[in-house]
Amino acid sequence: MPSAYILANITVTNPEQYEEYKKLSSVAMKAHGAEVCTRGGKVEVLEGDWKPDRVVLLKFPSVEAARKFNDSVEYGAARKSRQGAAVMRMVLIEGV
Repeated sequence: MPSAYILANITVTNPEQYEEYKKLSSVAMKAHGAEVCTRGGKVEVLEGDWKPDRVVLLKFPSVEAARKFNDSVEYGAARKSRQGAAVMRMVLIEGV
């Protein structure tokens, strides 16, 4: 079964409110076995015109596990707390 990744690019618009999202999303990640590969580290564009803001990369044991995380009650609470604090762009990527 291939692993899966969730890649997110987040534009934070309200840093103070976003702190609550970070706490709640951490709970959801732990509850659903996410491996945090990067979370807001320095980004260097090597090619193209992409200008990412805050990048998060999570690894899951399977696509199903990543979907369960995204659809979970725990992450739903985090998502709700993020409203008005950030613009989220997130994709699910199947690994090899």
